[in-house]
Amino acid sequence: MISSKEQIIEFFKSGIKEEKNFKIGIEHEKFLFNKKNNKRIDYSEIKKMFAELLEFGWNPITEKGNIIGLNNGDKNISLEPGNQIELSGAKLNNIHEACAESQDYLFELKQVTNKLDINIVSAGFDPISKLNEIPNNPKKRYELMTKDMPLGGELSLDMMYRTCGTQLNIDYDSEKDFIKKFKVANSIVPIVIALFANSSIVEKKNSNYLSYRSKVWQNTSRGGLPKLFFEDLNFEKYADFIINFPILFIQNKENYISGRRYTFKDFMNGKIGEIGNRLPNESDLSTHLSTIFTENRLKKYIELRSMDTCGWDCLCAGPAFNIGLLYGNLGEVYELISEWDKDKIINAYLEAPQKGFNTQLMGKDLLYWASILLNLSQKGLENRDILNKSGKNETLFLNHLQKVIDNRTTNADHMINKFSKNEDLSELYDK
Repeated sequence: MISSKEQIIEFFKSGIKEEKNFKIGIEHEKFLFNKKNNKRIDYSEIKKMFAELLEFGWNPITEKGNIIGLNNGDKNISLEPGNQIELSGAKLNNIHEACAESQDYLFELKQVTNKLDINIVSAGFDPISKLNEIPNNPKKRYELMTKDMPLGGELSLDMMYRTCGTQLNIDYDSEKDFIKKFKVANSIVPIVIALFANSSIVEKKNSNYLSYRSKVWQNTSRGGLPKLFFEDLNFEKYADFIINFPILFIQNKENYISGRRYTFKDFMNGKIGEIGNRLPNESDLSTHLSTIFTENRLKKYIELRSMDTCGWDCLCAGPAFNIGLLYGNLGEVYELISEWDKDKIINAYLEAPQKGFNTQLMGKDLLYWASILLNLSQKGLENRDILNKSGKNETLFLNHLQKVIDNRTTNADHMINKFSKNEDLSELYDK
């Protein structure tokens, strides 16, 4: 049972790995639409889809008799609130392996979606549906979240039902290494938003945002980019942050109980009567950590969460970009961002969803900083020098981003140009 801050600090310390054992974990979400009526698929269609995926070696995950996900070894497919599906990949050694995993998943997904007349949309925000048109599913926690989340952020339900992102999970080899990586990850959030912007169309119209997803996450309960994250944030300070953070829900056996009246400190002090004043265990701590929706967060690894979902051609670019910076070239990147003013970073963070590369940071636009960071990432991946079977290193996955910077045109810009010409919904679907 967890009753002290020291136990939480030890939890974070238990994530420390030797550099040679560092892993890469990628999670990415997709929207699914019925081809016949261009509506998001409902739970009955999800069940058919999951049944078809069983043929590829996936196994069902159930809750109260309902299928809510699939598992295959170290990989999981989970069901999000509006029936978006998310692949949580295995912990892999390099971008070559991670990209191959995504391509295998794409192959399986396309076999099934083609058979069932389902379209995939790889965008950060649902470009078609209104919030009230989106079906839900029987996953119990979402019922409670749908009720409680809007109380703390006006766009929380849009976050739950209408956004998709790409997440990267990385390791640290010491508390000092965590401090540096976390500070870098938070400092570059505005650049990441601009570079991976892919949610310009909302309800079949130009939203006037390049990353409407990021705008939504900035107005989501429990989200954002706390000023604290720009300090030298060690395990103890992060433990203080999460101890005093409100609980979203508590899982008690098969039931979910609202935690909105309590902080995790109340839980640790045995002050929650609805669960018999029991103390939290490690599973409760993990749940709490995964329901803090900041741009980046700490578990036994660091989660980077600011990228819009993008198409299969750019899916590997985001992880490669970050791995080059954080695994391959941390010292040089840390030196660069150490000069930046945190208030200016936060201001750029708030402006980037709408202004994209035109956002100013430290007297330069984000295109300038994206170009600098891309070069540093390339150098980092060259330092790693991990080759595929053809003898190419991981820098090959940065080609997409080089084109974005050279042309000053993001995925969001492409979508505005393509869709605005004829407003043909087929332009929004993955080809």
